[in-house]
Amino acid sequence: MGRQGQGYQMQNYKRIEPASQTAFPIARPGVPFIAAAAFATAVLALLGITILALLGLLATLFICYFFRDPDRMIPDMPGAIVSPADGKVIRVEQLPQSPYTTGPCRKISIFMSIFNVHVNRIPFDGRIKQVAYYPGKFFSANLDKASQLNEHNAVYLQTDTNKDICFVQIAGLVARRIICNIQAGDIVVRGRRFGLICFGSRLDVYLPEEASVEVNTGDIVKAGTSVIGQLA
Repeated sequence: MGRQGQGYQMQNYKRIEPASQTAFPIARPGVPFIAAAAFATAVLALLGITILALLGLLATLFICYFFRDPDRMIPDMPGAIVSPADGKVIRVEQLPQSPYTTGPCRKISIFMSIFNVHVNRIPFDGRIKQVAYYPGKFFSANLDKASQLNEHNAVYLQTDTNKDICFVQIAGLVARRIICNIQAGDIVVRGRRFGLICFGSRLDVYLPEEASVEVNTGDIVKAGTSVIGQLA
C-alpha cells in the first residue's frame, strides 16, 4: 500500500453534494444506454429468442453496473488533492516540462478498467481557466502514448493561491465518448462530480512541482476519496 493508504486513513470526511435518493444511483449519461439495452432485451424476449434475450439481460445489468454513481465522502483536510477517478495508479513521474502548464510538474496517471466507477471528480478547489478538447486516436489507455495521442479533454484549474493544476480525461481503446460538465469560469470544489468517460479510459493529473505525491505506482484509488497529493 502506498503512502496515501497509510497516512490519511484517520482524516475527517464530509459530504459536498446531496445524497442520492436511490439505493443504486446511476449516472445520467448511462440512462440512454440502459434503456436501449433493456428495449432490445424485451424485443428478443417477446420474439421467444431465449438465449439472446438472456444475453441481453446480462448486458443490461452490466451497463447498469458500469454507470453506477455512488456517493462519496470527501477528505476534510487543507491542501489535500484527491483522485479525479477510480482505478489503478499506473505511472507517477516528474516531468521537466509540463505539456499543459508552464514549468516542471508532477504527473500521476490513473487507469480505469471497465469494472471501475467512471464518474470523474474535481481534485482541488479553484476556478476553471479553460477546458480544451483534442481529437485523436483510441490506443489502449494504459499505454504511455495514450496520454498525448488519444482523444482527450484537458481541464485547467487555478487554485486560490494561483497554482495551476491540469487534469486530463483520456479516451481508451473502447471508450468513444468523453463527457465534461464544467466550463471556463466555473468555481469548483474538491470532490464534486464533473464528468464521465464511457467504457474504459484514463485520467492524467499534472500537479505543480512543489506539490507532494501521496501515491505510488500500483495503488488503487477512488475518485473524491483517495488523497493523491498535497499542496500547501
